[in-house]
Amino acid sequence: MHGLINRSVQNYVCDTFGKDIWAQVISRMDLGYSEFEVMLSYEDDITTGLIAGLAMITARPRQDLLEDLGTYLVSTPKLEGVRRLLRFGGINFEEFLHSLDDLPDRARLAVSDLDLPGLEIDERADGCFELLCRSGVPGFGYVLVGMLRVIADDYGALVLLDHETGENDLEKIFITLIDKDFSQGRKFDLGARIG
Repeated sequence: MHGLINRSVQNYVCDTFGKDIWAQVISRMDLGYSEFEVMLSYEDDITTGLIAGLAMITARPRQDLLEDLGTYLVSTPKLEGVRRLLRFGGINFEEFLHSLDDLPDRARLAVSDLDLPGLEIDERADGCFELLCRSGVPGFGYVLVGMLRVIADDYGALVLLDHETGENDLEKIFITLIDKDFSQGRKFDLGARIG
């Protein structure tokens, strides 16, 4: 797993639960270090262990933590780049959904050795989509659910999201677009403002 992902987990835990909880999570892993370097790679088992340890220490379901992590990744101001990367997918939520197949390639434009899970979007019926997620880390689909909730709100769309894990850890997210213009979306400029 890319260090950028593990550092994001580290930041999420510290910002959400505090540095004491992070210290407990990391000490259970007995890695010999307490922080992740963003440009290094780590075994997928480390990421899985971080989430499992956090679930045990906080007594919260793993799925809830992963969904919260997804929400954190696109809603915290210090990670504005993640939100911007996602918003380049389209001018409305439906266009954004159709662009998800290309998200791993867009992410590699920003960080060349970042391998995101394989994503495949399929429109099942008018306003109904199925997103397939193939990841080396079981439960990554829940991270996507958290991200999708925030991005839908960002576009002003009202959606229903359901998650299902199938055979071989293939995760499916069912997306029902109820109203694409439910509320005023959040302002977004293609060009980043400086200063």
